[in-house]
This record gives sequence, structure tokens and C-alpha cells, in this order.
Amino acid sequence: MSKTILVTGGAGYVGSHTVLQLLLSGYKTVVVDNLDNSSDVAPKRVKELAGEFGRNLSFHQLVFSSSAAVYGWPKKVPCTEEFPLSAVNPYGRTKLFIEEICRDLRNSDSQWKIILLRYFNPVGAHPSGHIGEDPRGTPNNLMPFVQQVAVGRLQELTVFGKDYATKDGTGVRDYVHVVDLADGHIAALKKLLDPKIGCEVYNLGTGKGTSVLEMVTAFEKASGKKIPLQIAGRRPGDSEVTYASIKKAETELKWK
Repeated sequence: MSKTILVTGGAGYVGSHTVLQLLLSGYKTVVVDNLDNSSDVAPKRVKELAGEFGRNLSFHQLVFSSSAAVYGWPKKVPCTEEFPLSAVNPYGRTKLFIEEICRDLRNSDSQWKIILLRYFNPVGAHPSGHIGEDPRGTPNNLMPFVQQVAVGRLQELTVFGKDYATKDGTGVRDYVHVVDLADGHIAALKKLLDPKIGCEVYNLGTGKGTSVLEMVTAFEKASGKKIPLQIAGRRPGDSEVTYASIKKAETELKWK
């Protein structure tokens, strides 16, 4: 396997952490990013890619960043990789569609070795503090909203739904640290060396669920900042409880 890794979206939140972990692990990286929701560190790498490889770039190994959103509303937890797939929102359907393309690609050409990583909910930042999550425009995840309230960009955090059948009434998710998620990509790259790999799927999470209010409380404790809340109705497409089974990743990728 080549020691130079092409990282698409490598200037973004998960991508930048993954690039850093790849570099620390001895890989060379080439980053491609359209900068739609990321910083402007990628253009040099894009030029480098076009200048060195042009149209002759050829590869048959791929790690795809999928999502737990492909599980939709799971009827039970934890979610295993064998669960039925039933995405209930556009984001999840997009990930599911690309997963299907990857499987079709492998079925049509046995040269391909593909690993699909189903992320649960990335949170946190690199310990150095130099990179983290700072989305442009409206955030898509819980913790950036919490952080914006803490620094005064927003007056309060809107919590969607407090009538779920959970211990505090708020939705439960599996929040996985972004550096652990990045390390999962490196574990997946190493797994591509296995000659038996065709198209494999792995969950990347913690294996336990945490509610929205538990996350807010943990942030308040760590930061010393009080986060004002506004309770709103449920959002269409939000599941009640979702968290991962990570036994397969622990066993086959040696990742946790």
C-alpha cells in the first residue's frame, strides 16, 4: 500500500484531525477540499495533486466516511453493522447511496478494497488546541451550538425534544472524540493490507449513549460556563436513542 494518502475534505473538522494523525503515523498526505465548510489550508495540496498526478491518478483502495445516519430509527440498540438500513433524512440517504455505490464497485471489479466507516457523533478537538470544530454559518452538530452559547455568539441552546423515553427526556447519541475517529481511519488503512478485504463496514463510536442534557452538563462542568436552554419540539427525522456496537472494530481493526 502506498504511503501517500489522498484525503478528500481534508481541510474540514474530521478531515484535518485525520490528516494530522496520518502525518504523526508516518504517512504522506495530499488534501483535496472545496473549502465549503473548512479553512483555506488545502489549495497548495490541490495544486500539488494536479501537478504531480494529473489525470493519471489510479487507485483501488478506499476508506469512505459514512455515518450512523444510515440506520435511521433503530428498533433496538446498540447498532451493529448488520442492522437494516433505513435512512430517514437527506444526509443519511446520501451516505447510504454512496455505500451502495461502493458495494457495486467492488462487485464489478475485484481489484477494489473498500472500508466503510460509519461515524456516530464526532466531538472534541486536538489536545494542542490548534485545530477543532468551527463551522461556517449554522452548525450541524450539538457541541458547536453549545460552544457558541458559551462564547456569547448565541443567547441560548435550543434543545429539540424533551419528551423522549430516555432518563431525562432528551435524545441519546454516541459521542466519539474526533482524535479517536481519526485514529480509526489509520486502523482502516492498515486493514486494507488484508488480502481478504473486499468491501467491509465498521462502526466508529464509544459503544454507549449520552443524552443531550448530559453533554451540556459535562460542558458546563469543564468550562465553568452556564448554558441557558430553550426547549422546543422534536425535529422530524431525529431518532430517540442511537449508539454503536463497536465489537467488530475492536476485534478486526484493533481500535477502541
